[in-house]
Amino acid sequence: MRKDGRGPCDLRPLLIRTGYVNYAEGSALVELGNTRVLVNVSLTDGVPRHVSGREGWLMAEYNLLPRSTRERKERERQKLSGRTAEIQRFLGRAFRAALDLSLLPNKTVVIDADVIQADGGTRVASLLGGYAALHLAMDRMVNLGKIDEWPLTEFAAVSVGWLGGEELLLDLSQAEDEAAWADLTVVATQSGDIIEVHGAGEGHPVPKETYYRMLELGLSTVPQLVRLTHGQLKAGVS
Repeated sequence: MRKDGRGPCDLRPLLIRTGYVNYAEGSALVELGNTRVLVNVSLTDGVPRHVSGREGWLMAEYNLLPRSTRERKERERQKLSGRTAEIQRFLGRAFRAALDLSLLPNKTVVIDADVIQADGGTRVASLLGGYAALHLAMDRMVNLGKIDEWPLTEFAAVSVGWLGGEELLLDLSQAEDEAAWADLTVVATQSGDIIEVHGAGEGHPVPKETYYRMLELGLSTVPQLVRLTHGQLKAGVS
């Protein structure tokens, strides 16, 4: 039994409040246990120079707000930390894999994930909230007749940890993440196709069989998270 009373393969409570920001094309406030992330989606005209105007582009920005952690973190005004830059690239790759940008010619989609409170799983919460916010934004585009086909693939993400031995933990809190010998963030589609797997051993080599078990546990959990997310989208939690 874990400190919060969960079993090894239990998820933390997930709450997604959609439409949290009035001005964004799509927005969601995600609560994953004690982790809280605000995600906004913006659509702008034009694409970067390296992208053909016949298709669109997507970029992600991630930020830990001051006092989202136990000690106040300075705002990254001039230069991003290595961790922040790594997470932004990770989020961008995952969202681009799930969104058909050919249906958004000459449009740039910007996903802003701002961590209000961090207790493990901020990448996962950013992806879950980003999916919900993107779903709202694309639904509006379809209803306005700006796109004719649905562009977003159903996907979700979850963290999996190994603390040595045989047992694996699903959906790690901060304390569990710090104690883990290895942790993975598994991003996959509803049908089980892998979008991204991020993570590795923390000072310990990971046995191949353990890595495969971690991956399989994450993949088997994604459909549940997709259902939970869509259930809250349909309910219009706000």
